[in-house]
Amino acid sequence: MKVLVIGAGNMGLTYAEGMAKSALLGSQKLKIYDTDPKKIARLSQDPHFNVYHNLEDCLPKADIVFLAVKPYHIDDLFQHMTPHINQQQIFVSLMAGVTIQTISSQLGAAKIVRAMPNLPAKVGKGVTSYTESDRVSRVELIMVRNLLDTTGTSIHVSTEKFIDASTGISGSGPAYVFYFMQSMLEAALKMGFSAYDSKVLVSNTFEGAIELFNQSNISPETWISRVASKGGTTQAAIDSMEDNNVKQLIQDAAYAAFNRAIELGKNS
Repeated sequence: MKVLVIGAGNMGLTYAEGMAKSALLGSQKLKIYDTDPKKIARLSQDPHFNVYHNLEDCLPKADIVFLAVKPYHIDDLFQHMTPHINQQQIFVSLMAGVTIQTISSQLGAAKIVRAMPNLPAKVGKGVTSYTESDRVSRVELIMVRNLLDTTGTSIHVSTEKFIDASTGISGSGPAYVFYFMQSMLEAALKMGFSAYDSKVLVSNTFEGAIELFNQSNISPETWISRVASKGGTTQAAIDSMEDNNVKQLIQDAAYAAFNRAIELGKNS
């Protein structure tokens, strides 16, 4: 299996490293293309990669091509790609808001997988939702899923609507968690804790709560009821969040990201 990643930014490089260090490619080195001379020079030192700065040298040789560039680059990129592709190649898009129809019409490709990754892929804890065009076979889809799973786990969704929806949950979700963490860190500092102790208190609390959730079939709502005693400190905090409509505000934020993903798709 010959895999090419186009774009060595944060997400492209994350997937490139995950795939290159797996056993999926066999004896093949992962191909990676970028136009930044500094990135090319740095990546050329990595023994896992064959690095290219000319599309014609790498694109025709690839079986699966990951598109990991900013959406506003696609017009120029696709124009340069078109003469070098073939209809048997599979194109996996990691670009937010760019629809399968847009890729098909502008690139002239038939086999397209649209995926929505998230930032924890950088530490092997990512979750990637994905869906495919009609021409992608079941076997080909399994191959793509195995590649996506090198950065964490993946879920197959039936339509692109759920790609946009997962943008609002998992794609943008880490920022919501960081926002909540930052708020707790600032509260801890105001209470007099040091920066180090504040970080330990907040990060270990998140990590422990997630581990409790993952190791049981208990819902978050039930865990809240177990922690929050009537008239106690936790219940006071929960009552404050309920009074301030925090739950609805978080849901509104997720839908704002979802709706923006749909809007980007219409504009692409």
